[in-house]
Amino acid sequence: MPNIVEKMTFNYSPNFDSIKRSNKQIKYLIFHYTGMKNDLLAIRKLTSEKSRVSCHYYINKKGELIQIVPDLYVAWHAGKSKWKQDSHLNKNSIGIEISNPGHEHGYEKFKKKQINCLIKISRKLIKKYKINKKNILGHSDIAPIRKKDPGEKFPWKFLSKKNLGIWYKLNLSYLKKLRGKNKDLEMNLFLKLLKKFGYNTEYSSSNELKKIIKSFQRRFRPELVNGKLDKECLEIIKSLI
Repeated sequence: MPNIVEKMTFNYSPNFDSIKRSNKQIKYLIFHYTGMKNDLLAIRKLTSEKSRVSCHYYINKKGELIQIVPDLYVAWHAGKSKWKQDSHLNKNSIGIEISNPGHEHGYEKFKKKQINCLIKISRKLIKKYKINKKNILGHSDIAPIRKKDPGEKFPWKFLSKKNLGIWYKLNLSYLKKLRGKNKDLEMNLFLKLLKKFGYNTEYSSSNELKKIIKSFQRRFRPELVNGKLDKECLEIIKSLI
Protein backbone atom coordinates (compact mmCIF):
# COMPACT_ATOMS: atom_id res chain seq x y z
CA MET A 1 0.00 0.00 0.00
CA PRO A 2 2.79 2.55 0.68
CA ASN A 3 3.79 2.37 -3.01
CA ILE A 4 0.68 4.15 -4.24
CA VAL A 5 1.19 7.01 -1.79
CA GLU A 6 4.90 7.33 -2.52
CA LYS A 7 4.20 7.66 -6.24
CA MET A 8 1.28 10.05 -5.81
CA THR A 9 1.70 13.58 -7.12
CA PHE A 10 -0.24 16.72 -6.17
CA ASN A 11 -2.14 19.29 -8.20
CA TYR A 12 -4.37 21.10 -5.76
CA SER A 13 -7.73 22.63 -6.65
CA PRO A 14 -9.21 25.77 -5.05
CA ASN A 15 -12.66 24.16 -5.22
CA PHE A 16 -13.35 22.85 -1.72
CA ASP A 17 -14.99 23.89 1.56
CA SER A 18 -12.57 25.66 3.86
CA ILE A 19 -13.78 23.96 7.06
CA LYS A 20 -12.14 20.64 7.81
CA ARG A 21 -14.23 17.57 8.63
CA SER A 22 -13.41 14.66 10.92
CA ASN A 23 -12.48 11.13 9.86
CA LYS A 24 -15.83 9.90 11.19
CA GLN A 25 -17.76 12.10 8.77
CA ILE A 26 -16.36 10.21 5.79
CA LYS A 27 -18.65 7.26 5.00
CA TYR A 28 -18.89 7.10 1.18
CA LEU A 29 -16.46 6.47 -1.66
CA ILE A 30 -17.77 7.80 -4.99
CA PHE A 31 -16.30 6.80 -8.37
CA HIS A 32 -16.56 9.08 -11.42
CA TYR A 33 -15.26 9.26 -14.95
CA THR A 34 -14.01 12.64 -16.15
CA GLY A 35 -16.04 12.82 -19.38
CA MET A 36 -13.22 14.89 -20.90
CA LYS A 37 -11.24 14.23 -24.06
CA ASN A 38 -7.84 14.06 -22.34
CA ASP A 39 -5.99 14.43 -19.03
CA LEU A 40 -4.92 18.01 -19.68
CA LEU A 41 -8.51 19.25 -20.13
CA ALA A 42 -9.75 17.24 -17.15
CA ILE A 43 -7.07 18.51 -14.77
CA ARG A 44 -7.59 22.05 -16.01
CA LYS A 45 -11.31 21.81 -15.24
CA LEU A 46 -10.82 20.22 -11.83
CA THR A 47 -8.34 22.89 -10.76
CA SER A 48 -10.02 25.94 -12.30
CA GLU A 49 -11.79 28.25 -9.88
CA LYS A 50 -14.38 29.03 -12.57
CA SER A 51 -15.47 25.40 -12.96
CA ARG A 52 -16.62 25.00 -9.34
CA VAL A 53 -15.85 21.27 -9.47
CA SER A 54 -13.09 19.10 -8.03
CA CYS A 55 -12.39 15.69 -6.50
CA HIS A 56 -10.01 14.21 -3.95
CA TYR A 57 -8.10 11.89 -6.26
CA TYR A 58 -7.53 11.73 -9.99
CA ILE A 59 -6.33 8.66 -11.90
CA ASN A 60 -4.90 9.58 -15.29
CA LYS A 61 -4.71 7.55 -18.50
CA LYS A 62 -1.39 6.01 -17.42
CA GLY A 63 -2.87 4.83 -14.13
CA GLU A 64 -1.00 7.46 -12.11
CA LEU A 65 -2.54 8.94 -8.97
CA ILE A 66 -2.85 12.68 -8.38
CA GLN A 67 -4.32 14.26 -5.25
CA ILE A 68 -6.55 17.22 -6.06
CA VAL A 69 -8.10 17.96 -2.62
CA PRO A 70 -6.88 16.58 0.75
CA ASP A 71 -9.20 13.98 2.30
CA LEU A 72 -10.45 16.04 5.24
CA TYR A 73 -11.69 18.91 3.08
CA VAL A 74 -15.03 18.68 1.27
CA ALA A 75 -14.40 18.48 -2.49
CA TRP A 76 -17.11 19.48 -4.97
CA HIS A 77 -17.64 16.26 -6.91
CA ALA A 78 -21.10 14.84 -6.10
CA GLY A 79 -23.35 17.87 -6.61
CA LYS A 80 -27.05 17.41 -5.99
CA SER A 81 -27.13 13.81 -4.80
CA LYS A 82 -28.85 11.35 -2.50
CA TRP A 83 -28.34 7.85 -1.14
CA LYS A 84 -30.75 6.38 1.40
CA GLN A 85 -31.28 9.13 4.00
CA ASP A 86 -28.17 11.13 3.07
CA SER A 87 -28.36 14.03 0.64
CA HIS A 88 -25.70 16.35 -0.82
CA LEU A 89 -23.05 13.68 -0.43
CA ASN A 90 -20.04 15.98 -0.85
CA LYS A 91 -19.94 16.51 2.89
CA ASN A 92 -19.42 12.85 3.79
CA SER A 93 -17.70 11.30 0.79
CA ILE A 94 -14.40 11.01 -1.01
CA GLY A 95 -14.56 11.41 -4.78
CA ILE A 96 -12.23 9.65 -7.21
CA GLU A 97 -12.16 10.75 -10.86
CA ILE A 98 -10.86 8.32 -13.48
CA SER A 99 -9.76 9.62 -16.84
CA ASN A 100 -12.19 8.48 -19.53
CA PRO A 101 -13.82 10.46 -22.37
CA GLY A 102 -17.24 9.28 -21.25
CA HIS A 103 -20.44 8.85 -23.23
CA GLU A 104 -20.17 12.20 -24.99
CA HIS A 105 -16.64 11.79 -26.33
CA GLY A 106 -16.28 8.11 -27.28
CA TYR A 107 -16.71 6.19 -24.03
CA GLU A 108 -14.04 3.52 -23.72
CA LYS A 109 -13.06 0.61 -21.52
CA PHE A 110 -11.08 1.56 -18.43
CA LYS A 111 -7.42 0.61 -18.61
CA LYS A 112 -6.00 -2.13 -16.42
CA LYS A 113 -3.45 0.28 -14.93
CA GLN A 114 -6.24 2.65 -13.95
CA ILE A 115 -8.24 -0.08 -12.21
CA ASN A 116 -5.15 -1.38 -10.40
CA CYS A 117 -4.46 2.13 -9.13
CA LEU A 118 -8.11 2.51 -8.10
CA ILE A 119 -8.00 -0.73 -6.11
CA LYS A 120 -4.88 0.36 -4.22
CA ILE A 121 -6.06 3.83 -3.24
CA SER A 122 -9.59 2.59 -2.46
CA ARG A 123 -8.30 -0.09 -0.11
CA LYS A 124 -6.20 2.49 1.69
CA LEU A 125 -9.18 4.84 2.09
CA ILE A 126 -11.58 2.06 3.15
CA LYS A 127 -9.19 0.97 5.88
CA LYS A 128 -8.42 4.50 7.07
CA TYR A 129 -12.02 5.73 7.22
CA LYS A 130 -13.76 2.39 7.87
CA ILE A 131 -15.95 2.69 4.78
CA ASN A 132 -18.61 -0.02 4.40
CA LYS A 133 -18.45 -1.75 1.01
CA LYS A 134 -22.17 -0.99 0.56
CA ASN A 135 -21.20 2.69 0.54
CA ILE A 136 -18.87 2.38 -2.44
CA LEU A 137 -20.92 3.92 -5.24
CA GLY A 138 -20.87 5.48 -8.68
CA HIS A 139 -21.89 9.04 -9.47
CA SER A 140 -24.93 7.74 -11.36
CA ASP A 141 -26.04 5.78 -8.27
CA ILE A 142 -26.35 8.95 -6.20
CA ALA A 143 -27.58 11.21 -9.04
CA PRO A 144 -29.36 8.85 -11.49
CA ILE A 145 -31.31 11.50 -13.39
CA ARG A 146 -28.28 13.75 -13.97
CA LYS A 147 -25.33 11.39 -14.37
CA LYS A 148 -24.15 8.32 -16.29
CA ASP A 149 -20.66 7.87 -14.85
CA PRO A 150 -18.69 5.77 -14.31
CA GLY A 151 -20.93 3.90 -16.77
CA GLU A 152 -21.58 0.38 -17.98
CA LYS A 153 -17.92 -0.31 -18.88
CA PHE A 154 -16.81 0.22 -15.30
CA PRO A 155 -15.85 -3.20 -13.82
CA TRP A 156 -18.12 -3.32 -10.78
CA LYS A 157 -18.34 -7.11 -10.76
CA PHE A 158 -14.55 -7.48 -10.84
CA LEU A 159 -14.11 -4.87 -8.10
CA SER A 160 -16.66 -6.62 -5.88
CA LYS A 161 -14.37 -9.67 -5.92
CA LYS A 162 -11.71 -7.37 -4.44
CA ASN A 163 -14.22 -6.34 -1.75
CA LEU A 164 -14.81 -2.96 -3.37
CA GLY A 165 -18.56 -2.54 -3.66
CA ILE A 166 -21.20 -5.25 -3.71
CA TRP A 167 -22.58 -7.62 -6.33
CA TYR A 168 -25.40 -10.15 -6.46
CA LYS A 169 -25.14 -13.92 -6.23
CA LEU A 170 -27.40 -15.32 -8.92
CA ASN A 171 -27.00 -17.93 -11.63
CA LEU A 172 -26.13 -16.13 -14.87
CA SER A 173 -27.81 -18.62 -17.20
CA TYR A 174 -30.98 -18.31 -15.12
CA LEU A 175 -30.81 -14.51 -15.34
CA LYS A 176 -30.34 -14.50 -19.12
CA LYS A 177 -33.59 -16.39 -19.53
CA LEU A 178 -35.38 -13.56 -17.73
CA ARG A 179 -33.85 -10.77 -19.82
CA GLY A 180 -36.44 -8.83 -21.80
CA LYS A 181 -39.38 -10.55 -20.14
CA ASN A 182 -41.71 -8.00 -18.61
CA LYS A 183 -45.12 -9.62 -18.43
CA ASP A 184 -46.95 -9.05 -15.12
CA LEU A 185 -44.13 -6.93 -13.71
CA GLU A 186 -44.90 -4.46 -10.95
CA MET A 187 -43.01 -1.21 -11.40
CA ASN A 188 -44.07 -0.08 -7.93
CA LEU A 189 -42.43 -3.13 -6.35
CA PHE A 190 -39.20 -2.54 -8.29
CA LEU A 191 -39.07 1.12 -7.22
CA LYS A 192 -39.84 0.20 -3.61
CA LEU A 193 -36.91 -2.25 -3.56
CA LEU A 194 -34.68 0.22 -5.39
CA LYS A 195 -35.43 2.87 -2.75
CA LYS A 196 -34.79 0.39 0.06
CA PHE A 197 -31.43 -0.42 -1.49
CA GLY A 198 -30.48 3.26 -1.57
CA TYR A 199 -31.49 4.88 -4.85
CA ASN A 200 -33.48 8.10 -4.97
CA THR A 201 -36.59 6.99 -6.87
CA GLU A 202 -38.32 10.38 -7.10
CA TYR A 203 -39.16 11.27 -10.70
CA SER A 204 -41.51 13.62 -12.49
CA SER A 205 -41.69 12.09 -16.00
CA SER A 206 -41.40 8.79 -17.83
CA ASN A 207 -38.03 9.98 -19.18
CA GLU A 208 -36.71 10.48 -15.65
CA LEU A 209 -38.01 7.05 -14.62
CA LYS A 210 -36.15 5.54 -17.57
CA LYS A 211 -32.92 7.25 -16.42
CA ILE A 212 -33.29 5.78 -12.93
CA ILE A 213 -33.69 2.27 -14.38
CA LYS A 214 -30.72 2.85 -16.68
CA SER A 215 -28.60 3.88 -13.73
CA PHE A 216 -29.39 0.60 -11.99
CA GLN A 217 -28.67 -1.33 -15.20
CA ARG A 218 -25.33 0.42 -15.74
CA ARG A 219 -24.29 -0.75 -12.30
CA PHE A 220 -25.77 -4.24 -12.11
CA ARG A 221 -26.86 -5.27 -15.64
CA PRO A 222 -24.35 -3.56 -17.98
CA GLU A 223 -24.95 -6.01 -20.84
CA LEU A 224 -28.22 -4.25 -21.71
CA VAL A 225 -28.87 -0.66 -20.67
CA ASN A 226 -32.25 0.19 -22.16
CA GLY A 227 -34.20 1.78 -19.30
CA LYS A 228 -36.87 -0.93 -19.49
CA LEU A 229 -37.77 -2.96 -16.44
CA ASP A 230 -37.66 -6.72 -16.99
CA LYS A 231 -37.66 -9.81 -14.80
CA GLU A 232 -33.86 -9.97 -14.78
CA CYS A 233 -33.60 -6.50 -13.20
CA LEU A 234 -36.28 -7.39 -10.65
CA GLU A 235 -34.49 -10.58 -9.60
CA ILE A 236 -31.19 -8.70 -9.27
CA ILE A 237 -32.59 -6.02 -6.96
CA LYS A 238 -34.40 -8.67 -4.90
CA SER A 239 -31.11 -10.52 -4.35
CA LEU A 240 -29.28 -7.30 -3.43
CA ILE A 241 -31.90 -6.52 -0.80
